[in-house]
Amino acid sequence: MSESNDRLQISVYQKPKKGNYYCGDSYYYKETDKSFVCALADGLGSGELAKISSQAVMDIIEEFPDLDIESLIKKCNEALLSKRGVVLGILKIDFSSNTYSYSSIGNIGIMTVTSEGKKKRNIPLAGYLSGYPRKLRVVHGKLEPGLVFIMFSDGVNERQLSLKLFHDFDVRRIIEQYDIENGGARDDDTTLIAMKYD
Repeated sequence: MSESNDRLQISVYQKPKKGNYYCGDSYYYKETDKSFVCALADGLGSGELAKISSQAVMDIIEEFPDLDIESLIKKCNEALLSKRGVVLGILKIDFSSNTYSYSSIGNIGIMTVTSEGKKKRNIPLAGYLSGYPRKLRVVHGKLEPGLVFIMFSDGVNERQLSLKLFHDFDVRRIIEQYDIENGGARDDDTTLIAMKYD
């Protein structure tokens, strides 16, 4: 699935684990005049119960997209009481200050790729959200034209995201090429989101 908004181009690849109807990953994104938010959650395990937990987190982010990352994660944590845990990544962009910030807990990967091809990989905090308070680490950066953000669940092996995938920095082609190279039966739920700031 690909979509162009006013400032960001977005393309998404998602497939469930082999043999499962439900994908345990859920994602949400929204662009407004002032900001952009994108989140990806992977429910622990796979199948329907994993999907219920990951979707509960996305429902919170959809309801409160203007909250800062720390407040969003706190609310997401509260929504997981009596549910399976999730790993979670959140990206927020503030257009007025030309900045971005992101945080990742567990094995949700977040990468940035500059228009010159320089890759930077976030090191997520270990663990997962399960209804209990968590320490957070939020990374901040300056937004620049042509910057590509890549967010992915653990069904994506980072080695599969070689620089050749980003040769033309077209998010639709990034996803199409990934599907061509890695689109067979999956050992895990897989979600890959490519976003480019224009």
